[in-house]
Amino acid sequence: MAEAAAGVGRFKSNYAVERKIEPFYKGGKVQLDQTGQHLFCVCGTRVNILDVASGTMLQSLEQEDQEDITAFDLSPDDKVLVTASRALLLAQWAWQEGSITRLWKAIHTAPVATMAFDPTSTLLATGGCDGAVRVWDVVQHYGTHHFRGSPGVIHLVAFHPDPARLLLFSSAADTSIRVWSLQDRSCLAMLTAHYSAVTSLTFSADGHTMLSSGRDKICIVWDLQSLQATRTVPVFESVEAAVLLPEEPAPELGVKSAGLHFLTAGDQGTLRVWEAASGQCVHAQRQLPGPGRELTHCTLARAAGLLLSVTADHNLLLYEARSLQLQKQFAGYSEEVLDVRFLGPKDSHVVVASNSPCLKVFELQTSACQILHGHTDIVLALDVFRKGWLFVSCAKDQSICVWRMNKAGEVACVAQGSGHTHSVGTICCSRLKETFLVTGSQDCTVKLWPLPEALSSKSTGPDGGPVLLQAQATQHCHDKDINSVAIAPNDKLLATGSQDRTAKLWALPQCQLLGVFSGHRRGLWCVQFSPMDQVLATASADGTVKLWALQDFSCLKTFEGHDASVLKVAFVSRGTQLLSSGSDGLVKLWTIKNNECVRTLDAHEDKVWGLHCSRLDDHALTGASDSCVILWKDVTEVEQAEEQAKREEQMVKQQELDNLLHEKRYLQALGLAISLDRPHTVLTVIQAIQRDPEACEKLEATVLQLRRDQKEALLRFCVTWNTNSRHCHEAQAVLAVLLQHEAPEELLAYDGVRASLEALLPYTERHFQRLSRMLQAATFLDFLWHNMKLPTLPAAPAAL
Repeated sequence: MAEAAAGVGRFKSNYAVERKIEPFYKGGKVQLDQTGQHLFCVCGTRVNILDVASGTMLQSLEQEDQEDITAFDLSPDDKVLVTASRALLLAQWAWQEGSITRLWKAIHTAPVATMAFDPTSTLLATGGCDGAVRVWDVVQHYGTHHFRGSPGVIHLVAFHPDPARLLLFSSAADTSIRVWSLQDRSCLAMLTAHYSAVTSLTFSADGHTMLSSGRDKICIVWDLQSLQATRTVPVFESVEAAVLLPEEPAPELGVKSAGLHFLTAGDQGTLRVWEAASGQCVHAQRQLPGPGRELTHCTLARAAGLLLSVTADHNLLLYEARSLQLQKQFAGYSEEVLDVRFLGPKDSHVVVASNSPCLKVFELQTSACQILHGHTDIVLALDVFRKGWLFVSCAKDQSICVWRMNKAGEVACVAQGSGHTHSVGTICCSRLKETFLVTGSQDCTVKLWPLPEALSSKSTGPDGGPVLLQAQATQHCHDKDINSVAIAPNDKLLATGSQDRTAKLWALPQCQLLGVFSGHRRGLWCVQFSPMDQVLATASADGTVKLWALQDFSCLKTFEGHDASVLKVAFVSRGTQLLSSGSDGLVKLWTIKNNECVRTLDAHEDKVWGLHCSRLDDHALTGASDSCVILWKDVTEVEQAEEQAKREEQMVKQQELDNLLHEKRYLQALGLAISLDRPHTVLTVIQAIQRDPEACEKLEATVLQLRRDQKEALLRFCVTWNTNSRHCHEAQAVLAVLLQHEAPEELLAYDGVRASLEALLPYTERHFQRLSRMLQAATFLDFLWHNMKLPTLPAAPAAL
């Protein structure tokens, strides 16, 4: 309690957004530049450009029409980027500066679905949903060709790698590949061998061979001299992209001979290398568990020796092309963030559970991302042990996983456990030592899982595979889903919160019921123990947060302020304040002592499911259904220091102002008062000038020497003064000076002069009417005085 009392003087008052982890890729095309340093990808109305080394976003390009981007392509010389929007406009970008150099109509009657540059970076082909293929000269700025005849959407266009041959390939909904001659402006041939949509076309370095892939589970090798298929390779999966590998040995990929080899990416979720001559698969990646692993895109940056693949759940994986060694991982889109936690002894990393079986670990300093595979269904909740190296996850697949991060920041699964009969929706780690964890499930039970001592020692590696955990105790706790479990700071008590509108307190490790907290009108989403006092906080779907005494289970306080369900609650400031997050997208900071909501933080656009505070209590982390993870910094001390500095500065200026007035240096005094932006202080200076014996001349001389911006401010202040009959004389005196000595044109050029005049007129008329009435009354009084006939006073009697 003494510590809590010491913390009372250090209440938090505000948090500011320090960092945002936002979606940058929501499906569609991705492309690397030739050097492999920049990554281009589509996200709604924008094309985002990422720095591959750091993972930071360099540019986010959006067309003026603010419509969705339907296609884009980067020229082979990396200088020009062209984007096409749903508004049928094409934009040419100087992408390094982030500026549009040219904008023109696509002339297609439906959105552009695909585009490609020729090897010289001068011609651009666009394929539209209207079945037309158009060719544009991006240097001379005109359309060169218009090819018609393809049925349905053109979803693929590609130029022949030899610019001298002037050939363009396209594929449409009829599954055939059309070869167009730019020289003859005609269709040279139709290559028909696929039975389903063609997904990619790639060419050999010499330009003699083309490889096509399709969703019909075959890849076809074409001879471009005779325009005939020379080999059909069944690959036994729906292929989204195929890449021809350089014709050189690569033992790690099983490429031992100099023949033609290609790599496929498809719905099995693994990259596989095939030998074209024999049709054999010579290398395949290890299959990882869980859905969302299907590959939707694959591209090779030959010069950089990098291969980029994209999974169905929008993860981008960058490999070294010769060995398929994973170099980098990027999480493009997290969909709905369900939980977040700080990791590491210094909170250097964050782990994110989103609407996916994969966990994402981000390093805060460098934006580096790791994607963790272990669950086979959506991960629902996370928790981290006290030291920060070990953390746990639970999922819809009824299992739990224990993960360990090493000093290099690499994470591996070290233990797994299963035993629940429904989704495991909540998990909590022991607080004192890394000895046990507790899970709560939709099967209405709580399980206690002891951890082997070997897991807590950092020396053991994951070489032998994950350890299998066994539940030590199982307890049926509630009549409905258990949404939250919390372990007390001394590891002796357990709190559970359920959809049945109650929270319960249990003794560990036997899970004996000690009492029930009832009072909420709807289900509970979160329970949390105070770090200092014997108090439990509960957050409910009824929009309130309640504090309960552990001794007698009575409700101590209720916090109302959220408009919808409160999803998470956390103690901060050594147990004297609360942070709560709700499905209204708001995070609120509460002071417990006076039930006051100190601050409402509004940066999310949807339900805030995840909330966690850092070890040092100086940062908070939130994750929401809007796919954003936000790192908040406690700026209380910074704001207090700024406020103190501002107060000191105001005191110094006030003293300076008093000195100037005393010395009758009115011009400097008026300038200083205007810079303080305080109308009443400026009024005091004007009144001091008017008390001077030579008031008119002094006021006139002072006002006319002011700068234009100072006169504009003075005019605004006059509007305020003029509304009050006590101060209207000063306002009218200043107005008289401005109107007499400033030309009308100059006055009309003042910023906001029209609004000021509109505000001045009605009050000025009212003041003049009042003065007129007063003058009339005074004149009448004077008239009465002069016309009154006073009776002659009787003479005083003479003294006897």
